[in-house]
Amino acid sequence: MKLKILKYLSLMMILTGCTEFAMLTSGAGLAVSHNSYAKVYNGMDFLTILNTEKDIKTHLYETIRHADD
Repeated sequence: MKLKILKYLSLMMILTGCTEFAMLTSGAGLAVSHNSYAKVYNGMDFLTILNTEKDIKTHLYETIRHADD
């Protein structure tokens, strides 16, 4: 598990400057931000999608929806 995460983090560090990779991880792909917080969020969102096949927003939406029920 740790090796898998290390592999993805290394890949993200190498591909940070690539526009296609940045657009892929930005969710909507409409704008590429150079803000470091946005890059961290997008990287975590990318890893979440790889592991659970759902993005962070979907997890949050489902948690709120189940809390209301």
